[in-house]
Amino acid sequence: MKLPRLPCEKCGRPTAAGPVAGRTSKGRMWRHDAPGQARTPGNALMSCLGSLEIVDMPQFGRQLELDEATDPDTTQPQPEGDPLGTVPLFEADSLI
Repeated sequence: MKLPRLPCEKCGRPTAAGPVAGRTSKGRMWRHDAPGQARTPGNALMSCLGSLEIVDMPQFGRQLELDEATDPDTTQPQPEGDPLGTVPLFEADSLI
């Protein structure tokens, strides 16, 4: 699954954001280093302050929008009989 990249609110770096369980419109920023942070061997790793923050996700949790035909000329006529084209399992006479 490809995760969307959002700019970090603290450092501005584009970072992947994963979905939060139970909250389809929210995501959590992945851990990342601040730009320009010095990396020296033996020292503690310091993540950006924006790491692991909850952000609004783009597109997730958006309601599906359908284009409905409102013009009566564009609507298609319904076929005669059963609109779904199904076959009945029982005849009405056999149920009596």
